[in-house]
Amino acid sequence: MTDSITTPVHPSELPSTIRTFLAAHAAREIEAAARTLAGHAVVVDQDETYAGEREVLRFLQGAGSEFTYTTELLTAGRTDETHWEAVNRIEGDFPGNVADLTYRFTLDGDLISELTIR
Repeated sequence: MTDSITTPVHPSELPSTIRTFLAAHAAREIEAAARTLAGHAVVVDQDETYAGEREVLRFLQGAGSEFTYTTELLTAGRTDETHWEAVNRIEGDFPGNVADLTYRFTLDGDLISELTIR
C-alpha cells in the first residue's frame, strides 16, 4: 500500500466492488464478499495475513463470527485509481464494545487484490 495522501470522498464514490465487499462483509454474506476478491488476494487483519483463495475464505468465515455487532461506514477516501480507504465503526458485544476500523483496499481491475484492516 502506498504512503500517499488519501483524499476524502463521499462513501457513494467508492468503487462498486468495495461497496459490495463492505456490505457483504457486514452482513456476513461470505460468498458475496469472496466474489469481490481476486484469487491471489492478500488480507491483513489484526496483524494476521491471509493469502490466496483458501486463506482469504478462512478470514471471511471467521472474522468477527464470535460476536454480534453493527457496522456503520463513517468516511471514505481515495489515494489514486487503485488505492481506497473506508472507515467503519463497529459496535457490539466484543471487548471495548466500539471500534473504528480502517479498511485499506488495493484494486486489480474490478477485484480487490489487497485489503488491510487496522
